Amino acid sequence: MQIPQRHRRAMAARAAAALATLLLAGCGRSEAPEAAAPPPRVSVVALAPEDFTVADVLSGRVAAVRTAEIRPQVGGIVRRRLFEQGAEIRQGAALFQIDPAPFRADADMARAALQRADVVAAQARLQAGRLEPLAKAQAVSRQAYDDAVSQRDQAVAEVAQARATLARRELDLRFATVTAPIAGRVDQALVTEGALVSPTDASPMARIQQIDQVYVDVRQPASALEALRAAVAEGSAPERAERAGLAVQILGAGDHGGHGDRPASPGLKGRVLFSGISVDAGTGDVLVRILVDNPRRQLLPGMFVQARVPRANYPGALAVPQQAVVRTGGQASLWVVDDAQRAHAVPVTLGELVQGHYRIAQGVQAGQRIVVQGIERLSEGLVVEARGVPAPGVAAGAASTSAAVAAASAPAMAASAAGR
Repeated sequence: MQIPQRHRRAMAARAAAALATLLLAGCGRSEAPEAAAPPPRVSVVALAPEDFTVADVLSGRVAAVRTAEIRPQVGGIVRRRLFEQGAEIRQGAALFQIDPAPFRADADMARAALQRADVVAAQARLQAGRLEPLAKAQAVSRQAYDDAVSQRDQAVAEVAQARATLARRELDLRFATVTAPIAGRVDQALVTEGALVSPTDASPMARIQQIDQVYVDVRQPASALEALRAAVAEGSAPERAERAGLAVQILGAGDHGGHGDRPASPGLKGRVLFSGISVDAGTGDVLVRILVDNPRRQLLPGMFVQARVPRANYPGALAVPQQAVVRTGGQASLWVVDDAQRAHAVPVTLGELVQGHYRIAQGVQAGQRIVVQGIERLSEGLVVEARGVPAPGVAAGAASTSAAVAAASAPAMAASAAGR
């Protein structure tokens, strides 16, 4: 069936109108401006000076600052133990009581001998006094007078000897009570009541260890000894006098789970006393002795601990987190956000790496904002939305007050810059 001509013209007109509408719609879409992409968000920290300390973590053993083996100074039978095992005792406290009866009898005998010597000496002095005027008058021979004087002097000497013997016997009587020569913590008793003890015994009666202060003996390579001496000697004379030794932080026992850098106790610190003068031929190490205050007795003799010994100190240094450093072709750089919120890559010279923070030797200045998160989205000169985050302190060095203030003000600085 054939379509009438007027219908064909109407259909062609409608098709032309539809095509025109589609063309106009396509042109409208191509001429509409595209929406601008938002600037990438990055996290920044403001550089601030802080004390940066480079330290070596060394392993060592704890030793008591004083150790005394309790031994008897007289022989006898132990009658009583006068202390609680494991207790803190003071110097001079009674620990054991040895049977004092034999020593008391010896003291009584010596006292009686002294009294007898005093009587003999008095008689000899009286006899010499009587013969002296007679000898002068030649009523008695000179020999008789000289014999009287000699007997008098001998009697005086015997009195002195008897007095010394009495002092010794009384001293033995006091030694029957065994006392503590030092203050500290006493271990278990190694003898019991009824035991026969002697000054020549191979084993002691007990041991006392003074652990309110302890030594931590660590070993350091001899090659690093010069750096340790330089760290001790750095600074002015008043500063050295105030420190009285290089400050050392005591860490917990090094476990294999990765927590060996945990402090053994908050505030548990020590100071280096001295370094050894001989090098171990097998290991090439020297001994470094550290004195540690141990008021709460956390450290016990024989315990294995670690000590963070400073090797170098940089006051007022600039440090950045390790993740902020970008390396390109061996050159380290940092992304810095300027006042116009544009990111720029700045080459820097890195120093030591301590606890996940690099010391920046040169390349940036205090107050600049460093990108620490969102680096993968940056390109040179790109406008960014910077958000400040608190700057974490370096674990090996205490941040100064100015560093803490700058870290606290970093979010406000970033917000203000974003507003501009």
